[in-house]
Amino acid sequence: MAGRNNRNLARKTTSVVLKWMGTICQRIVPICVFIPLQLYPKPNILTTFTSVKTDLMIPEISKIKNTGSGNFFLMAGPCAIESEQMALEIAERIVSITDKLQIPYIFKGSYRKANRSRIDSFSGIGDEKALKILKKVSETFDIPVVTDIHSAPEATMAAEFVDVLQIPAFLCRQTDILVAAAETGKVVNIKKGQFLSATAMQFAVQKVIDSGNNNIVLTERGTTFGYQDLVVDYRGIPEMRAMNVPVVLDITHSLQQPNQVSGVTGGNPALIETIARAGIAVGVDGIFIETHPNPEAAKSDGANMLKLDLLENLLTRLVAIRQTIIQF
Repeated sequence: MAGRNNRNLARKTTSVVLKWMGTICQRIVPICVFIPLQLYPKPNILTTFTSVKTDLMIPEISKIKNTGSGNFFLMAGPCAIESEQMALEIAERIVSITDKLQIPYIFKGSYRKANRSRIDSFSGIGDEKALKILKKVSETFDIPVVTDIHSAPEATMAAEFVDVLQIPAFLCRQTDILVAAAETGKVVNIKKGQFLSATAMQFAVQKVIDSGNNNIVLTERGTTFGYQDLVVDYRGIPEMRAMNVPVVLDITHSLQQPNQVSGVTGGNPALIETIARAGIAVGVDGIFIETHPNPEAAKSDGANMLKLDLLENLLTRLVAIRQTIIQF
């Protein structure tokens, strides 16, 4: 009898406890769910991807052509200026391709490579000589050119020869370089550091704006993954586009494999089209490709370059993807 009474009491107690817990859950859980949703509102994905259709942003440069085509813009050329003949040959080929496909085009070439793993690595043919070649490319084909700078004093020097000043990823937080580049009045292309989130780039953008220059481009070039690899987080593309600046995907540098024991950066060019297709699909405004007639013989970054002969077919497929996307 006593055992039966104890069991009945246990059932009643359990029923009361469960009823009490149910009441608590009904009142407390909605609050717990509501608070984070209020503090961290869900991004408006529909709005973000609607911009893929019609609102590509292109830097304001007088020489840039084909801006009404609805295509992404292209920054492409050799990693470094090796000679005048090579630069002119590459530029001529790409101008022909981009005119055919109606792609806005900016020629890319570094007048000096300051960030080398080894002291005996190729760094350039001389600053003035390389900058004059960049200017000749611009004048010969009536196209804008971009080159990177590595210190504040270089901004004024390079600005006399080029249309776009590029801030290397490792230097994207250097205030003096950003300010100096901004004060030239040129377009400033800031590469996102491999060590930074996309949202952190808002501070680099603000430094340039606060220095009186609103003509800014941001470039995604991969995020450090371990010691010898990079990955592209495509969520960063719409995050940076939300800063109201054009966003470029640097396809070839995103495939670098740095810190090799040889002291020469490796790469995985077989994935160039994979990275490029995904970038176009998520709505990048522009793409960045380093290309060379013979990447194996290139004096800098040949391991991740695209062979020049492969560029037209790649761009043709990317334009087709872009044209498909704008149907939705």
